[in-house]
Amino acid sequence: MPKQVDHVSRRRLIAEAVCALADERGLEGVTLRDVAARAQVSMGAVQRCFRTKEEMLLFALGHIGERITERVRARILSSPAQSARTALGHAATEVSLLAEEHRAEARVWLAFVAQAAVSKPLATTLQSNYTALHHLFTRLLTEAHIPTPHLEAHTLLALTDGLTTHVLIGHLTPHQAQTLLHTHLTNLWQRQADPGC
Repeated sequence: MPKQVDHVSRRRLIAEAVCALADERGLEGVTLRDVAARAQVSMGAVQRCFRTKEEMLLFALGHIGERITERVRARILSSPAQSARTALGHAATEVSLLAEEHRAEARVWLAFVAQAAVSKPLATTLQSNYTALHHLFTRLLTEAHIPTPHLEAHTLLALTDGLTTHVLIGHLTPHQAQTLLHTHLTNLWQRQADPGC
C-alpha cells in the first residue's frame, strides 16, 4: 500500500524552508533545489506541491501573513477583558515585528515586500494580508471611539511597517521603535479625549 503524504504539512514544511533561505540570502537566493535540501524532501516532492517557484513563493508569503495574523489574534484573545486600546497596542506591537524572536520573520517579510514591487502576484497577496490587518485595526479603533478609524488604521499600519524597516537597517533600536509606537498611540488617545487640540 503506497505511503500517504500529508500535502498540507509538506507545503508548510517547504514554506518554512523558503523562509529560512530567504532570511539567509534574500529571495533571489531561493532555488527549488536548495528548498528541497533545506526541507529534506526530494525535488520531485517540491514540484508535486508547487508547479513553479512563483507559486511556492506565493504560498510562503501567505504562510507568513497567516502566522503574523494568528499571533495578533492570539494576543488579543489571551486577555478578553482588555480594552480596545490595549488590544490595539498589542496588535500593533505584534505587526511591527520588533521583538528579537521575530527579527528573521521581519527580514523575510520585507524581502517579499521589496519583490512585490515588481511582482503583481506577490503584490496581490500582500494587499490581501494588509487588508486583513487594516480591518482588524479599524475594528479596534472603532471600539475605542477614535474618529476616522479607517484613516487611522492606514496610518498605524504604515507606521508599523516603517518601524520594522528602521529597526532592521539599524536606524532605530527596537526600544526606540517601541517608544515611537507607544507615543503615537498615546497621542491618538489624547486627541480622542480632547478633539480641540
